[in-house]
Amino acid sequence: MNERETSPFDSLSEDDLRALFERTDYVADDRTVTTVQLALQMGRPLLVEGPPGSGKTELGKTLAEGFETELIRLQCYEGLTAENALYEWNYTKQLLAVQAGEGTVGGDAAQQPATATGSGTETGPPSSVFGEEFLLERPLLRALRADRGQPPVLLIDEIDRADQEFEAFLLELLSDFQVTVPEFGTVTADHPPVVVLTSNRTRGLSDALKRRCLYLHVEPPSFETEYEIVRRKVPELDAAIAAEVCAVVERLREESFLKQPGVAETLDWARAVATLRQENEGPLTPTEIERTMGCLLKEAEDISSVDTELLERLHQAASDAVERAE
Repeated sequence: MNERETSPFDSLSEDDLRALFERTDYVADDRTVTTVQLALQMGRPLLVEGPPGSGKTELGKTLAEGFETELIRLQCYEGLTAENALYEWNYTKQLLAVQAGEGTVGGDAAQQPATATGSGTETGPPSSVFGEEFLLERPLLRALRADRGQPPVLLIDEIDRADQEFEAFLLELLSDFQVTVPEFGTVTADHPPVVVLTSNRTRGLSDALKRRCLYLHVEPPSFETEYEIVRRKVPELDAAIAAEVCAVVERLREESFLKQPGVAETLDWARAVATLRQENEGPLTPTEIERTMGCLLKEAEDISSVDTELLERLHQAASDAVERAE
């Protein structure tokens, strides 16, 4: 963001941000609050890295909800191109305009002479089919052209899944909040969006991209933090069972699984347990844990490694959990 521009977040305090997270039931530690506040006030993109299911995407959604602004999400994938993320031309409309003589693909339409119509009046030359009315905005262009008092949140999700070429393309946007459309020109944001990039670290990101961002690394939460998350997000679950759920997940993360359960899996399991135990009382049983393991582990090899001995350890962790939550 240009230094002479005034940011709508200039007066945002840590207390304000904590209150926002509280309203939206997002549990954030001090480091997260400070890093997000700095990114907002400095007008810098925020790069959030961590394992899948650790709440990275949820952070972008929370900011959009808390500031009551639009969330514009770009889900990255292998083979994503600049055109897919930035803009496309309405080819059907362009073709119809050319066939009707109302549009031209050349750049010299303004020099063409006027033509007579059947009514005797004259019309101007056809306009270029690479104009505003033929342009289809994709997430990046939409975020830059948003005309609102409150800037939108642009969530560039799982940037590590995109190719390095696309990552390089993003550098202009992350530096100057502008992009260049060859046929249309350079588009610069009047109100720069709040940019949140997430990465699961499936590959290393370039130093050039990292230099343009403030950095936040997130890890699976502690028992106490995850318990608070479950209590907020799954209020229908009994407090004692919520503690048992978090203790079981904490113990599972000590195992050498192909994919460790993240917070997203914990919440899935908590909701599943709440659904199944509507009429049940008492602590979790080994049978319940075993039958619902598919909510937590998503690899066949991981599920097959859960034997009787591990189930007993998980049940013991659940039994010891209530005192920890008090």
